[in-house]
Amino acid sequence: MDQFSAHLDRGWDLAQRGDSRGAELSARRALEIDAQSPEAHNLLGYVAALQGDFDDAIENYRQAIALDDTYLEAMLNAAEVYIHPLGDFDQAISLCEQALDLVENDDELVDALLLYFDALLGKGDLNQARALCDRFPQGPFDNPNHAFLVGRALYEVGDLERAAPLIEHAVAATPGNPEAHYYQGLLHDERGETRAATDAFLRSRELDLELPLPAWTLTREAFSNTVHRAVESLEPALRACLREDDIHITDAPGVEVVVDGVDPRALLLLDAVQPAEPGTLPAARVFIYRRNVERLAGSIDFLETEIKSALEREIANVLSPQEDASESRPRGPAN
Repeated sequence: MDQFSAHLDRGWDLAQRGDSRGAELSARRALEIDAQSPEAHNLLGYVAALQGDFDDAIENYRQAIALDDTYLEAMLNAAEVYIHPLGDFDQAISLCEQALDLVENDDELVDALLLYFDALLGKGDLNQARALCDRFPQGPFDNPNHAFLVGRALYEVGDLERAAPLIEHAVAATPGNPEAHYYQGLLHDERGETRAATDAFLRSRELDLELPLPAWTLTREAFSNTVHRAVESLEPALRACLREDDIHITDAPGVEVVVDGVDPRALLLLDAVQPAEPGTLPAARVFIYRRNVERLAGSIDFLETEIKSALEREIANVLSPQEDASESRPRGPAN
């Protein structure tokens, strides 16, 4: 193996093991050998995404595509970042359409269609997302993760009959996949199978907590400061609904509240809402679930925004008697 290939292989190996700094060093050494390498730029983009630097990730992916306009992997990687966390769904769709012209096998087709689906769903275009599901291969899928992801897509458009066997297969084939167990829980919940749903959600929670922290994760003190900035940025009328001296941060909802029906991937919970006195608003203590917030935010830059948005949603629920004041099941994947 030549030195350039050795640096790339080592970089990908380190990236897959979560060593983003080591992977970046390997990618830059590869670029020192070949500054026009699309593969090295693609690796640098992947590393930047791991580190939460999504603008740099896009820049490197775009450079890789500029050097090789048939580079399918870089297109899909860039589309994924555009979808989450950047939320630029039109850019993602454009890249997915380019990628679909380049696919050469079912695995590549599924990868491109899944990202296209997520972008359409992100735009709120449920009809086009549902129509896109007809383009998925029938299976069986060689890649068990494809079985799950296609099943998840079918679940999201309400096709539970087709989704169920794929998700159940994914749970059996990849028992360590928290996403598969989470969607299994959603399926059981849809069927009214409360005990089975709770068991699946608890297993998903357990597996989520075993995952490594993102490379960009904040210290507990820094995360707490971010939470308090989000609270301070609320409108005064909304902030008055919270006991600001009673805000608690923990990794995930406790087993006891998941058993009671709270989504294991809830971002937060407003609890012990005080009855409003005449002329005043209710006030609640707050539990913030750090691991779930980090999963949704994707980087430091989006943490405060996600916390603020979640607080606004849940306070609105408190103020609306017809709504539940906690993030209860069933919920979708973005919670």
